[in-house]
Amino acid sequence: MTTQAMEIMEMADSLPIDMKIELVDRLLDSMYPRQKETDDLWKIEIERRVEEVRSGKVKTIPGEQVFAEIEERFGK
Repeated sequence: MTTQAMEIMEMADSLPIDMKIELVDRLLDSMYPRQKETDDLWKIEIERRVEEVRSGKVKTIPGEQVFAEIEERFGK
């Protein structure tokens, strides 16, 4: 790692958590630019699923039950 990269890492380590989150978001966006169309489609899908749960059309399963079934089926 270069001296400049090490300095950047040290500065990042000293940032408060909210600024670290912003930094991570910006770094990820620079490596994997978001696609607005895909983000918009996911938003629609999420809203649809939330409405299905709220309306009672879809019933949820408690996490403990899901993990118990996974453990029973696949073991540890």
